[in-house]
Amino acid sequence: MVALFLAATMGWAQQDAKAKKILDEVSAKTKNITAMSASFIFSMVNEEMEIDETNAGTIKIKGQKYTVQLPDLGVKVFSDGKTIWNYMEDGNQVTISNIDDEGSELMDPSSLFSIYERGFRSEFVAEKTAEGKSLYQLNLFPDTDEYDVTKIEVTIDKATMMIYAATLYSTDGNLYGIQVKQMDTNIDLADTDFIFDASKYDDVEVIDFR
Repeated sequence: MVALFLAATMGWAQQDAKAKKILDEVSAKTKNITAMSASFIFSMVNEEMEIDETNAGTIKIKGQKYTVQLPDLGVKVFSDGKTIWNYMEDGNQVTISNIDDEGSELMDPSSLFSIYERGFRSEFVAEKTAEGKSLYQLNLFPDTDEYDVTKIEVTIDKATMMIYAATLYSTDGNLYGIQVKQMDTNIDLADTDFIFDASKYDDVEVIDFR
């Protein structure tokens, strides 16, 4: 049985007790989830460069495997936990790389669902309401310089104790945001959902960096 959220007590030293309690509840709520799918809104903002982009997407997760689709951008990302396929509709091209060779994993939308497990100290900020939902707002701060972020704002839905949104403050000045719109858990997903099948794309150009 694969858990999407581990008991996140490791690496949570020197953090505030209320934040830890909330994150512990999130772990307890989700530790038995074996597979899930969600729709989300992905945004990137850079005020200095006057960039403000918003795109809808979907994601499927099964253990360490995931598939992300951003239809408006013509982007599909597949990962079987070892290999990543990045497909760009514009150009009909797929690049293949080992997952260990990729850049910061926090920049991928799939990271939203386990982001708090990855070596951050947490801080409770406030309770608030948005879109009719009662929410907890937390801040996460990196313990090391492994990730190119200064802070991550995480919002938890109080009713479901699931992550509702996250905003990553990147050291390059970009703000990356993800907001979950709908989620289904414990669904049946085939392992083939997480592997790029070149036979489904006529004349696709394959660039293999492995």
